[in-house]
This record gives sequence, C-alpha cells and structure tokens, in this order.
Amino acid sequence: MALLAALTLTACDGTVYYDQSQSIDEHGWLPDEVSTFRIDVDDTTHAFDLMVEVRNTIDYPYSNLFLFVDTRFPDGSTSRDTIECPLADAAGHWYGRRTGRYVDSRYRLRAGSVRFAEPGMYLFGISNGMRDSAIAGIKDIGMRMEYSKSK
Repeated sequence: MALLAALTLTACDGTVYYDQSQSIDEHGWLPDEVSTFRIDVDDTTHAFDLMVEVRNTIDYPYSNLFLFVDTRFPDGSTSRDTIECPLADAAGHWYGRRTGRYVDSRYRLRAGSVRFAEPGMYLFGISNGMRDSAIAGIKDIGMRMEYSKSK
C-alpha cells in the first residue's frame, strides 16, 4: 500500500476530462461506504492530472482526512493508494476555499501526471481511512481528471 501525501491544493487549470462528485450521508461517512467513479478513458496519448475533491463543513472535527483510493484497471488488476488530505492548520484555519459553512479542497491523487497504458473503463472507489466508526462533517467526495499542461 503506497502512502501518497497530498502535494498541493492548487488547481491544474487544464481542460476537464471528467468531474463528478457524490454526496455523503449527513449522519456520517462509514468506513465501508465507497464513493465509486467510473471513468472511460479513450485517450492514451495525453498526460492527465488526477485529483480528489473534498467538501467538508466547518464543523468537521479534525485537521486532516485519510482516504483509501482503490483503482480497478480495464484488465481487472487493482491497486490501492492512501491519501492524507490536510484540511486545516494547527490553529484550525481551513486551507481550502470557504463559502459559508463549507470548505472545498482539491488534492492530487498522483505526484505527477499520469498516462493511461490502455483505453477502457477505470473504476475508482474512494472510502474514508479514518479510525472512527462514522465521520461527520464530510459532505461530498469527488474525482476530477484534467488534461495535464506538463509534457
């Protein structure tokens, strides 16, 4: 299991290939609840930036969020990444863009751009990797894929 820390909260400003989000139950996000994103990749010539998007409330009780990202490739093979998403500093100031009671943040799934080896359906499953039985304060989880500006 690879531990990949979030590199920055910056947007890549590339052309969007895929951008979807799913709401999390208001009673809390259970460890066995998976947000699933199906991305049909038909372009193996360009590099992409993969990002996880998190929307939390200002009542979220922690300064970070750990996520498990499971990937199923078109050939049936799988991989798992663990991502740490720093949401706030030690003083409780939110890093993301705050609008009212909500904070929107974006984290790179991979350290650099990705070129997909084969076309087909890629399945990304995101689940919470925290130790609590249910996490309150996470409202939405999303996946975003942009054409990379880097060569």
